[in-house]
Amino acid sequence: MLESGVRNRAALTRRFRCRPLRPLALLRSSLLLGALAAVSAGCERVPEAAGGGLVPHVPASAADSISIVTNTIGMSFPQGMDENNNPYLRYIEENTGLSIKVTLPPQDVYPEKLNVIMASGNLPDLINFSDKVWMNDNARQNKLMPLDELIDRYGKALKEKIPKEAWDQVTIDGKIYAVPSLNEVKGLELMYARKDWLDRLGLAPPVTLDDYYKVIRAFTLDDPDGNGLNDTIGLTFGEALTRSAPFFGAFGVQLDQWTERYGELAYTGTLPETKEALAFLNKLYREKLLDPEFPLNRNPSLMDKVKNGKVGIFSAAWYDTRGPIAANMQKDPRAVWIPLEYPVGPEGHSGVYATNLIRSYNVIPVGSTNPEGVIRYLNFIAGDGYKTLKLGFENEIWTMQNGKMVTNFEEHDKHLYRGIYQAMVDIQDKEISKLRLDSLGDFHLYENLKQIEGHLIPNAFYGSPTPSMSKYYNTKGKELMEHFVRIVVGVEPLDSFETSVEQWRKEGGNDMTREVNEWYKKQGIPQGPR
Repeated sequence: MLESGVRNRAALTRRFRCRPLRPLALLRSSLLLGALAAVSAGCERVPEAAGGGLVPHVPASAADSISIVTNTIGMSFPQGMDENNNPYLRYIEENTGLSIKVTLPPQDVYPEKLNVIMASGNLPDLINFSDKVWMNDNARQNKLMPLDELIDRYGKALKEKIPKEAWDQVTIDGKIYAVPSLNEVKGLELMYARKDWLDRLGLAPPVTLDDYYKVIRAFTLDDPDGNGLNDTIGLTFGEALTRSAPFFGAFGVQLDQWTERYGELAYTGTLPETKEALAFLNKLYREKLLDPEFPLNRNPSLMDKVKNGKVGIFSAAWYDTRGPIAANMQKDPRAVWIPLEYPVGPEGHSGVYATNLIRSYNVIPVGSTNPEGVIRYLNFIAGDGYKTLKLGFENEIWTMQNGKMVTNFEEHDKHLYRGIYQAMVDIQDKEISKLRLDSLGDFHLYENLKQIEGHLIPNAFYGSPTPSMSKYYNTKGKELMEHFVRIVVGVEPLDSFETSVEQWRKEGGNDMTREVNEWYKKQGIPQGPR
């Protein structure tokens, strides 16, 4: 989902004064020559008018160095490159005058690693993390720097391109403590199914929850791939009930949200509609119609099952048509996938969660030796560097032909790692987003997003974490989710739902609910019975 070289020669001629290029000992592939030529040490940035353009490139001193800790977001590097040696990081360094040291903790232990870092005496200048509670908690403990003055001085593009409602969510006691990275899309999931399996079994695409049950049952038991083996999975989820959103939506709720009930906000994990959804999923599991391995399905294993033709229906991310679905159709020419209507529940409900406005938070720990450099770095990503980091280097990754963007997919896929940097300050640029999606081929990406946007269930609470959330939200929410998984797989009876909810309420849930409703009343949102 995160794609991101050089600008064309005319643009380079205007902005660079070049000496003869020195040999690059670390160059591992001739394909990188075009990318490195414009951002190598052989070119110096020509200063532009104050307030616009990019800073001159000068050799970085200690004061011009920053260290950052961020997430791999599932990306990897081509052979011979890593997070500190690649043309896109060099592009950023050349255009900011910064020397940047990047640390990428393993994705599966990222939260734990950040806690170790914050407890150590060796703090980086910048940390990027997706957990709002973590950000809020460290800010309240005075472990993070307030950023207002820094943003005013060095963050012109940040101020222009990040909306007020996002800044409001990172403002604590009147001060800004993070530079937010925005979600580019408003929702993520929609249902996809094997049309060739539907056709082979004489089934219509499902619409209602009852229709879905019948199709899932047939895809599991009736040999839809025609190989004579009992080896198909009607429906699969990921661990912690990921990719299950449309089935909760059929009951009018989404997990881990707040929703309005009778003029107040209630946590969805406590509502009877959630119990009804769990009952439906438990029925699928008891009848062996739901992937029995789903509690162990990390994303790679889930995607492998789709690629290998084992799955008939799943809740796809909008970009999966270019990933596991495309891989499956390439592997099996008979495979045909189609989007489905969201399952409609007994009361007519359907839909999926809306993404949060903010996807991650950039914070500067107290003690940073170069906070100004951090804001300059983030400002470049959101400003002058945004298009290149998002799309890739023009004339290497993409070109404009007859007014249309054309992508070199081999180079595009090779350099997806640029998203590691670009995602640190994503913004909502509809023009560039559509240009990018339209260039990626016939994968229905734009259509997928539009279908999702028409069926969103938003989170009614979008404020900064309350004091009680800092204490309880993550741990108690995780405990509740683990209990829900045990209900689905039958380890716990369905009626234990009320017991788990009562425990949640006693162990911080009541405090969180009170504080969330104090916030809700201050918003002046019309409230009424439901």
